[in-house]
Amino acid sequence: MPFATGGNARIRTNIPAENAYNSLEISNREISLRQLRLSTGKRINNASDDIASYITTRALASRNGSLKAALNTVGDAFNITNIAMDSLDNISSLIIKIKDAVTQSASGAMGTDEKVALAKSAFRLAQQIQTVVDSTVFSGRQLINGSFTANFFIGITYSNTLITLTVDLTTSNPELNVESNNFNVNTTSNSNFAGISNLNLQSLNDVSSTDLGIFADNMMSSTLTSLARALDNVTKVGAYLGGFATRLNSQEELIKSQIVNYNSAISRLEDADVAKEQLELIKAQFLQQTSLISLSQANQNPNAFLQLIRG
Repeated sequence: MPFATGGNARIRTNIPAENAYNSLEISNREISLRQLRLSTGKRINNASDDIASYITTRALASRNGSLKAALNTVGDAFNITNIAMDSLDNISSLIIKIKDAVTQSASGAMGTDEKVALAKSAFRLAQQIQTVVDSTVFSGRQLINGSFTANFFIGITYSNTLITLTVDLTTSNPELNVESNNFNVNTTSNSNFAGISNLNLQSLNDVSSTDLGIFADNMMSSTLTSLARALDNVTKVGAYLGGFATRLNSQEELIKSQIVNYNSAISRLEDADVAKEQLELIKAQFLQQTSLISLSQANQNPNAFLQLIRG
């Protein structure tokens, strides 16, 4: 803290000049600080600017980075569920068409040749189901062939513990709500299609004029029942994925909102108030000018006492 002093006749130490010089240094540092804040847009450029806020902003920035990573993961999970749901919906449509073919063959107007033709047509639809299964892929992994399961990082707790969401499309997952607990929509080498015992869509290709197989009159009711139950199981799995999609959509909105709020908190602590910094800069520049003038005047003070020496 500077003090105004008398005794200016002591010219060996020019106290007024030193006070003016110190004030000039303070003004120069203040100008440098304000110019740095205006150029970077930040109030806190290093820890010394505000120790407490520096720690807080770094912690918030770290958490915000984790949330941004979680947002990307949520997007991946959302894409996977949408792709799988779309494929299951396509399979549902194909099962309905197969069921329609079986129903049509039950008509008394249908002869053996017509029934065989309908069975072969239905078999082509079964082959398409396998194509759907084989081509439902994300990042090199098949989604609905009964082997897919993955954990997705969708959030983080206060103690930095990861919050994960597990999407399990394996055949034996009880959450799929399939009674047989064996959901498998592969049509190749699968005698329990969609979890229905003894429903083998490959048998559609075995229908012939000498053996109508599952298209025979005495098998028609059983075939239709099995196809209806298979369709029901496929829609159950679609509903399972739909629940995930709804949750992921909600989580995505939450994370986006949290990121904005954290950015707001960081900005309030870290960013510079341009109007205030400009005001302080002008004040410091004014004080710099007055300090320069005062220093110049203080440096002239000893000259008055030199007249006593000159005599």
